[in-house]
Amino acid sequence: MELLKRTIGEVRHPDMAVEKEAREHLDLLTKPRGSLGRMEDLAAKYCLITGTARPTLGPKRICTFAGDHGVVGEGVSAYPAQVTQQMVHNMLGGGAAINVLARHVNADLVVVDVGVDDPLAGAKGLARRKVRSGTANIADGPAMDEKDAVAALEVGIDLALQASKEGIALLGAGEMGIGNTTSSSALFAALLPCDVERVTGRGTGIDDLALERKIAVIKRALAMNRDRLTDPLGILAALGGLEIAAIAGLVLGAASRRIPVVVDGFVSSAGALVACRMCDAARGYLFFSHRSAEVGHCAFFEIFGAKPILDLDMRLGEGSGAALAMSLVEAAVKIYNEMATFDAAGVSRRIG
Repeated sequence: MELLKRTIGEVRHPDMAVEKEAREHLDLLTKPRGSLGRMEDLAAKYCLITGTARPTLGPKRICTFAGDHGVVGEGVSAYPAQVTQQMVHNMLGGGAAINVLARHVNADLVVVDVGVDDPLAGAKGLARRKVRSGTANIADGPAMDEKDAVAALEVGIDLALQASKEGIALLGAGEMGIGNTTSSSALFAALLPCDVERVTGRGTGIDDLALERKIAVIKRALAMNRDRLTDPLGILAALGGLEIAAIAGLVLGAASRRIPVVVDGFVSSAGALVACRMCDAARGYLFFSHRSAEVGHCAFFEIFGAKPILDLDMRLGEGSGAALAMSLVEAAVKIYNEMATFDAAGVSRRIG
């Protein structure tokens, strides 16, 4: 708990004066003012987060956290629980979508076991940070106790601090965990707050009957854990997942070191929301990569007041959207750094 408290205490709201200076520089570049649209916003925000109007790029890293969920026993997923560990092995073998996309954008990929219900024997290259072997069924009681939630948060914090020491300039947050859209929907319902129906979708592709069951299970979880839903940590422990907690920790740790984080999709956004409810200043360090096809993601962006970079109807997770958006953040900073100004290029400015 000491690391968590210290990290939250080190997060500061970004200095808005830096964004003003960055905007002024963007207006001097050889283009009509604002003509690069949201690419200019990305560049200005990168300057704001890193605290300098003279930004530099550096290595990129995606952390994909894996954990299992006891609520899968309620029939809320189209896939069995063992797919979590099977997909971890696939990622470590280089065969998952996140492997392809991480290679495409030249980002390191770190696959982290924070709560898989399997020993993952022979899993070479795995970051072994298991807090416990999966969560309990949230429909019957809390997913975990607060001690385990803190431990998972501190896994994410520790990885962010390690990334800072290694000179990582841009972090991506992703996940793997069968059943985790159910836990995420429960977290959104409690933390936004929002009606369960508005934030609950089909996840891995469940049918209408399973969707009705999923909504009922989440409502039962909220009722069973009502007395624990009094603060962000209590809500995370009652309804969340170990990988979701680790993502929240990664956000907090990165914010404490002024490292921008590109948040993946629906589940990763739940982790980011937990972090922001724990520490409001952390939201200033986030890029939201894309709007998931998962119905609740629209509700999240509307209520939370954020805007995603992309909208490609993706709903895979793993960090796939984060990888794609990283390339745009990097491109925006290159535009900022490498375009000529009107004066340097000898180009006439706008009249009037």
